Amino acid sequence: MTEFTELGVKDIRDGVAAGSFTAREVAESFNAAVADAAELNAFIVTTPDHALAAADKIDADRAAGKTLGKMAGVPIGMKDLFATHGVQTTAASHILEGFKPEYESTVSQNLWNAGAGMLGKLNLDQFAMGSSNETSYFGNVNSPWRKAGSNAAMSPGGSSGGSSAAVASRIAPAATGTDTGGSIRQPAAFTGICGIKPTYGRCSRWGVVAFASSLDQAGPMARTVEDCAIMLEAMAGFDPKDSTSLEMDVPAWEAGLSADLKGKKVGIPREYRMDGTDDAILKSWEQGKEWLRDAGAEIVDISLPHTKYALPAYYIIAPAEASSNLARYDGVRYGLRELPEGAGLQDMYAATRSAGFGDEVKRRILIGTYVLSAGFYDAYYNQAQKVRALVARDFEQAWAECDVILAPTTPTPSFPLNSLNDDPLTMYLNDVFAVPASLAGLPAMSVPATLTEDGLPLGLQLVGKPFDEQGVLNAGLAIQQRANFTAKPEKWW
Repeated sequence: MTEFTELGVKDIRDGVAAGSFTAREVAESFNAAVADAAELNAFIVTTPDHALAAADKIDADRAAGKTLGKMAGVPIGMKDLFATHGVQTTAASHILEGFKPEYESTVSQNLWNAGAGMLGKLNLDQFAMGSSNETSYFGNVNSPWRKAGSNAAMSPGGSSGGSSAAVASRIAPAATGTDTGGSIRQPAAFTGICGIKPTYGRCSRWGVVAFASSLDQAGPMARTVEDCAIMLEAMAGFDPKDSTSLEMDVPAWEAGLSADLKGKKVGIPREYRMDGTDDAILKSWEQGKEWLRDAGAEIVDISLPHTKYALPAYYIIAPAEASSNLARYDGVRYGLRELPEGAGLQDMYAATRSAGFGDEVKRRILIGTYVLSAGFYDAYYNQAQKVRALVARDFEQAWAECDVILAPTTPTPSFPLNSLNDDPLTMYLNDVFAVPASLAGLPAMSVPATLTEDGLPLGLQLVGKPFDEQGVLNAGLAIQQRANFTAKPEKWW
């Protein structure tokens, strides 16, 4: 008997198309797995009926001889940042608890059009603000991984921690994520799965709850590079409803996959060898170079001199945009409304936001409002935008020397939940390797590489030229084939 929950996107799609099994059988298996994994707290809302209805449609279409879509028969998890028609969409916040959109996000609609079904809405850091999935109003997400010999609950990364936990634990074959400063790549690295942030504008932001509009980008999270390529093809595409959407055809990334890197140059940025990076991470980076060399690539040293300024610039730009975007949550039009006895309008605003936003969201709103204020706009926000331009220029100059960049995804492996809550700066440093590509709007991917001595996954990051997701996916495939990462978490939930 086929163990459906061990299958990925490609195997499910191809098996359903061939008639080896039905889409309903797959959906029923994953629905049962989701129900059995409540301890992970990966889902805020489950939608088993949605998964079954989509599966039944695929089975009927196949029986009628109709052409099936790229994701036909694949049930997925949907990060609770994407608006889903008639299904609660909260961004893991109290202020949006109970909100059921009357519309569907473009990305989720593209996936349903491609034949996917929805297992439920996945937990995340509130409004995508966090690196550990501990800021959700609906509770922490537990990583399915544990250190060898320990029962300590580990972080699945953030903000897409529900997505990474669901895919790594085999309760979803794939999931959507969003990446503002590493929120697809970092959780993918922490949980031993693949995740790609495409070029800014590849996937529509319409219907995605906004954090930082010039940085937010949706992408797929799955267990293999091939599965990410398939899902990204289904998600991407021009959307006239999104002014930042790229008016470009979606390439055939799956068909273009090749692990042969002959003639390609892989850049190694010297500035990414930072103090405080875990030795196991550095060792896996060296191993990654050897794998890519074995695939035919030439390894070259490059410089990205403004790397050290990227993280501080990001934590000015992103909170500034967040403070503007989150101003719409005021208790007037939708979501939570707190109206104390005898309160005026300003009192209602204050009470609603005080009750509706978590501490990390409030922290970033305060930072953002401060750097946008009249006396500090030029000193902070404008300076950060200048740094952003310099970071992007570093990458532009690097492309004269290489085709793709190899770097660590994170400076450390996963850490125990509650271990960094009192130290937000150290938490922010978790994004130090991921943020530069986000500031420059470049495609970047994390691929699982090795395990630490404690048995925790480590990821390697690949960054590509604008619009060159194919180059990133191909280099990722070369690493995947040589790393042969087959480790999976032992079930404790």
